[in-house]
Amino acid sequence: MSEDPRRAAVPESRIEPLDEAECLALIAPGGIGRIAYHGRFGQTVLPVNYELFDGTIVFRTGQDSPLEEDLRTGIARAEYQVAFEIDEIDKAGRDGWSVLVQGSAHHVDSETERVSARQSGVEPWAGGQKEHYVRIVPTRITGRRIRPAG
Repeated sequence: MSEDPRRAAVPESRIEPLDEAECLALIAPGGIGRIAYHGRFGQTVLPVNYELFDGTIVFRTGQDSPLEEDLRTGIARAEYQVAFEIDEIDKAGRDGWSVLVQGSAHHVDSETERVSARQSGVEPWAGGQKEHYVRIVPTRITGRRIRPAG
């Protein structure tokens, strides 16, 4: 039985855990991440522009949009638990990193909170009327870096 030539050509990689401080440093510039939650149609993962602001992930969505509605529990002051992932991958260099933020999705509903959230400078990815801010308040931040072995 011969070895698969595609497997033989792929160099080994190693995975290194990242501590919380390293994770925060990597995601501090903002950019595009993916929010994951259990929505009305099951497990859902959507890309959004985000900013790290005051220790929280801030993004915008449309008022009464499917995302905004899915993240409402229907219970006052009860917040949906979500996951948020940010990655940077260099396929050619066979390295990269991934950070996972888990926590509650807090709807920015008061005017005082909106003023603060606007200071994050986050812009919506798809444009249009995206005036509803959501902050993910982390309860757990984990990450890993993948590098070529050797």
